[in-house]
Amino acid sequence: MKTIDELIQDGVEGKRVFVRADLNVPLDGTTITDDGRIRAVAPTIAKLAAAGAKVIVASHLGRPKGAPDPQFSLAPAATRLGEILGKNVSFAADTVGDSAKATVAALADAEVAVLENLRFNAGETSKDDAERAAFAGRLAALADVYVGDGFGAVHRKHASVFDLPKQLPHYAGDLIATEVGVLKKLTEDVKRPYVVALGGAKVSDKLAVIDELLGKADRLLIGGGMAYTFLKAKGYEVGISLLQEDQIPAVTEYMERAEKNGVDLVLPVDVLVAPEFPDLKTKAPANPTTVDADAIPADQEGLDIGPRTRELYASKLADAATVFWNGPMGVFEHPDYAEGTKAVAQALVASDGFTVVGGGDSAAAVRTLGFDENAFGHISTGGGASLEYLEGKTLPGLAALED
Repeated sequence: MKTIDELIQDGVEGKRVFVRADLNVPLDGTTITDDGRIRAVAPTIAKLAAAGAKVIVASHLGRPKGAPDPQFSLAPAATRLGEILGKNVSFAADTVGDSAKATVAALADAEVAVLENLRFNAGETSKDDAERAAFAGRLAALADVYVGDGFGAVHRKHASVFDLPKQLPHYAGDLIATEVGVLKKLTEDVKRPYVVALGGAKVSDKLAVIDELLGKADRLLIGGGMAYTFLKAKGYEVGISLLQEDQIPAVTEYMERAEKNGVDLVLPVDVLVAPEFPDLKTKAPANPTTVDADAIPADQEGLDIGPRTRELYASKLADAATVFWNGPMGVFEHPDYAEGTKAVAQALVASDGFTVVGGGDSAAAVRTLGFDENAFGHISTGGGASLEYLEGKTLPGLAALED
């Protein structure tokens, strides 16, 4: 995989450099609520601009249906990128149309432009190889060189991620180089004890990574909505908690395999319950009750790990040499159910080991709950990409950069 340092060394002044970034940030209307992904890719863009490149930044945002949709416009992200870079950033009102062509043509050396949402074009996400390649060709016409730095999208076989690098000289940006380096520390010559904390809503989203980690991790800590499928598999009542009943056979097999392999698979011993899901807009008091994990009332829903579980998980993380955490322990967006996620984050901060926060909701939780990002070894910009890498899958965006 060639780096942008090699690109700059070869000379990039005056060249049109297409940077596939990940500016897929959460929005409240037009207000960005977490700019972490923009800040993460900004150094790559700044480095290329400083070397005299004409930088064309492209990304997706949300899931528009292959046509323009104002609620998914990248305009707020372009504005925020300009603020972070401390320079004017032009914005094209389309991706490959007249506005994009004119915006790119007007770029002087060291200037930056952002194109409108890539997913406003059906060719970006098409499953038809020819349609994707054709759209990639229109993107390629705007640039001389491709830099892949959108780690959060490298697990997608999309035109700007997979097809476009085949049509231009291609390089890996600094963010992708960092992310891959971190993931190698989690998969090659791992320092032990190696502890993995997994949360989030659905156990089905994590089955493949659990399957892989049962042969690699020393401890697996399970929380979030996915924990209730494990508790149900143990024969416990889980009330109206989130449950994927069809996954119980797989979960049962994993618990048996963990015991056989000597992997310490740890489940909640107590949980916070309430009769209904909290109001995340008003943050009205929820008044939860703490119960043992094997005593959840039939009319109650588990929404966070309890105080004894927080202490248990903190003790299981205390001596870890390597930690990977993906997925909150509860409904952290509500203050009454944030303590479990906060406890795991605090345990990582207190750890002397190499700690990785695996993107997605975990990264959002760290920022929302006020933790110093520098207190962690690494906060990934790609939750899905990180998990698929740990599963041992080939990620299309990385494979395209390695060719």
